[in-house]
Amino acid sequence: MIRAVLALALVMAPTPSGDLDQTVDPGQVQASGRAVLETGHVDIGPRLHDGKWTIQIHDDHAVPSVWRDPAETVLRVRDTAELQVPDDESYAFLGSAPGETVHVVPQTEKPGVVWIGWNTQDPAVMAAISRGVTLNLRGVQGPGAVTVFLQSGNLGAPRVLWSSAKPYPQPLWVETNTHTHANWVFAKTGTYLLAVDVTADLADGSTATARTILRLAVGDSTDPADAFGATFTGPLPSAPVSPAAVAAPAAAGSNALLFVAIAVIATLLLVAALVWRQSTVRRRAGDTR
Repeated sequence: MIRAVLALALVMAPTPSGDLDQTVDPGQVQASGRAVLETGHVDIGPRLHDGKWTIQIHDDHAVPSVWRDPAETVLRVRDTAELQVPDDESYAFLGSAPGETVHVVPQTEKPGVVWIGWNTQDPAVMAAISRGVTLNLRGVQGPGAVTVFLQSGNLGAPRVLWSSAKPYPQPLWVETNTHTHANWVFAKTGTYLLAVDVTADLADGSTATARTILRLAVGDSTDPADAFGATFTGPLPSAPVSPAAVAAPAAAGSNALLFVAIAVIATLLLVAALVWRQSTVRRRAGDTR
C-alpha cells in the first residue's frame, strides 16, 4: 500500500512549467479520418477556423502537430495507467475504496499513457476572445466515476475541477493563452463519453459557444470501436455558462480580501493612535509632579 501511495503522489506531482511552454502554429492543418490516441501529448480546446467556433483536439504527438475532430478521435487510456487508490483521506473524493485499481491520466507525462490537457492557444482564438473562456462539463456517460483534479505538489491539497459525482453543469474558467494538464481518474474500465462546451465573450462584445462529445476507451480490454459507435443518451443542460458568471466569483473574492485588508489597517492605525494618546497623557502627568 505504501508503494501505491508513493506511485500516486509521484504521477500527480505538478507539471514543470517548462513542459507547458508551447506555441500553436496558426498554419496547423485539420486532420481527416479516425484516430486512436493512446500515447503522447494532446490538448482539448477551442478553435476558430474559417469563421467557425469548434472544440477540437490538438494532437501534439503527431509530426507535425494537427487538429482533430473529437467525433473522429478516441483517447485510449491503456492499462499502463493503472494505479491503486491510496489509503489517504485526501483522495476520498475519488469515490473509490483504498486499494481499488483505477486508471489515471496523470498531471505529469507518463510513458505509455496518453497525456490529456487543455489550451486556449489557437492564434485565431486568442485574437478574438476578450479575457478567456469557460470550459464546461455538461455530463458524463460511462461505467464508473470520472474525476479531474489539480494538485500543486505532493503535500498540496487536491483541487477538484470536474467530478461525475456532482451536479451539472460544471464550469471551469480558463484564461487566454493557457496550457494546463490535470489528473484524470477513471474508476472502471469501459467506454466513456464526456459532453463539454466552451463559451467565450469576444472582444467585439458578442458571445460564441461550441459543443462536442469527448470519446475515451479506458483499459486494454475496451475496444476503441465501441467508443466511436457510442451515443450520448443522458439528459444535458441546455444553456451555456457565461464566462463572466464564472470569472465573477474570483473578482468578488479579491474585493473581499481588499476590504479585509483595509479593515485590518484601519484597526492597527486606531490602536496605534490610542497607544500614542495614552503615552502622551502619562508624560504630561509626569511633568506636573
